[in-house]
Amino acid sequence: MSESLDRERWLADLRLRVPEVAPAEALIRQAGGALLVDVREDNERASGMPIGALGLSRGFLELRIEQAEPDRDRDILLLCGSGQRSLLAAEALQRMGYRSVSSVAGGVGAWKAAGLPVVAGSLDADAAERYARQVLLPQVGEAGQARLADARVAVIGAGGLGAPALLYLAAAGVGHITIIDDDRVERSNLHRQVVHADARVGMSKAESARMTLAALNPRIHVRAVNERLRANNVEALIGDHEVVIDGADNFATRYLLAAATRRLGIPMVYAAIERFTGQASVFDPRREDSPCYRCLFPEPPAAADAPNCSEAGVLGVLPGLVGLVQATEAMKLILGIGQPLVGRLLTYDALGMRFRELTLKRDPACPGCSRDARFTGYVDLERMCAAAG
Repeated sequence: MSESLDRERWLADLRLRVPEVAPAEALIRQAGGALLVDVREDNERASGMPIGALGLSRGFLELRIEQAEPDRDRDILLLCGSGQRSLLAAEALQRMGYRSVSSVAGGVGAWKAAGLPVVAGSLDADAAERYARQVLLPQVGEAGQARLADARVAVIGAGGLGAPALLYLAAAGVGHITIIDDDRVERSNLHRQVVHADARVGMSKAESARMTLAALNPRIHVRAVNERLRANNVEALIGDHEVVIDGADNFATRYLLAAATRRLGIPMVYAAIERFTGQASVFDPRREDSPCYRCLFPEPPAAADAPNCSEAGVLGVLPGLVGLVQATEAMKLILGIGQPLVGRLLTYDALGMRFRELTLKRDPACPGCSRDARFTGYVDLERMCAAAG
């Protein structure tokens, strides 16, 4: 009984120091420019929250509020389930120097009882828990997580680069992933292609990768395409995606992919690896200033000048790092955040543990994207690459 009395006295003391407002008044003040912050946990907010409210759980409020609202003079209204946690949250903000802080009396319960507008949470309880640490980022939030869930990404190749990219795109909640690869799992793949397993040697790489992603995140949809990218199918296979990740291991596929993504207006996240080195860039045809793949490689090199991993070898961990750069760039493009690697070539030397960034400008004489460039068909590109090989 004494504990209950102490608690009530404590809450009564908080109410003397923290102004409380009725939900209807809070709505009026919100319309006038006040920031309404819902301090309930992610899984609680999944059932619905006031329209326009910022979801920021009580446990992270002090750590995140300055990112969300650095102005300590702004009117801030705090809301929880019943009106108690919001009192504690308001006191914490007062201690941080926020000068106009109030608690919404009765919390969400009173808000709903008053018939005030509520929007259903974009994340259900499972998603709120699964993506909790990512949703905390102001640059992502629930709206960004919803964009990831709606996104469609095609990954060309479920090999060294594709494997880590696929794993982290799936884990992050990219909702629609297409894996395009006509190869089969070999034991020599397993030291770097971590999306596969020893028991799947001989299985289609696309299907093996699909199984791994489905086990990692059953919320997403993964389509396995056991085909090689060719002149007669490239546009059909990638056309309905918003980002394409290049995990190919041959120039013929890359040139087809570069031409198709340019013609379809889809960003291509490029990377390549060899021995102990790797490189990555983004070619975004939606941007006037973006170079294309052929600004970097106007013509395919001879096979002797560009050996693949089976010929030159590769350190097993190398594609893991470079593939994660690709996954990061893809997520930035989907979310519209940060500065993508457009016009920049990132290179990595594992032996020296050095990253370098090179400026990659659009080539006015580029055979792929210049004003005088002429597209004569995908079949011609295949022939050109075959001749170089």
